[in-house]
Amino acid sequence: MSRHLQTPARAKTTPRELKQERASRTRRQLLDAAATAFAEKGFPAVTLQDIADLAEVTKGAVYFHFMNKEAVAVAVTEEFYTQLPTIGESVTARQLPPLDAVAELLLQTAVALRDNPVMQAGARLQIERNLVNADMPTPFSEFTHLIAELLGQAQDEGTLRADTDVAPMARVVVAAFFGSQHISWVQHNREDLTERVQEIIDVILPHHT
Repeated sequence: MSRHLQTPARAKTTPRELKQERASRTRRQLLDAAATAFAEKGFPAVTLQDIADLAEVTKGAVYFHFMNKEAVAVAVTEEFYTQLPTIGESVTARQLPPLDAVAELLLQTAVALRDNPVMQAGARLQIERNLVNADMPTPFSEFTHLIAELLGQAQDEGTLRADTDVAPMARVVVAAFFGSQHISWVQHNREDLTERVQEIIDVILPHHT
């Protein structure tokens, strides 16, 4: 007697799930388009029609996902602050010595700012935050906290002086970093950003391997 193997029935995708998938994909297109527009032109100069055109959707599709341009700007900035911790997690997962981890975090973030429109838009929108009539995320707080944690670990292991106040040192590092990326952006479209960040590492951080 022949035996027939029954293959499991494939779960059917419901129309609702397909609609949600399309909506999610469209929202992603809109965020990417908005990031490109904000990074290149700045918040005041960008219109919802610009975003729709870049995303290759209708203006109505923009309004389906976002109430206004301010809501788009907030969403792009929130995406920026989602990507920053992702970089931090990838660095800490490597279990580098703490000062090396700070250096690597700065360099990896520099590469992302140089190459990623969402990161570029997030940095620019923070500079233009007074032009956005909406509650914007607190700038760079978690990024600063992570650097302070790493500096504290360096202190514990003896690679950073025991009398160093790590909180202001972390703030200085972050201020130097984001100031440097701004200058690099204005002067050279961030092409020299990693070199500028390496200068910060060499000048501010104690010797690291």
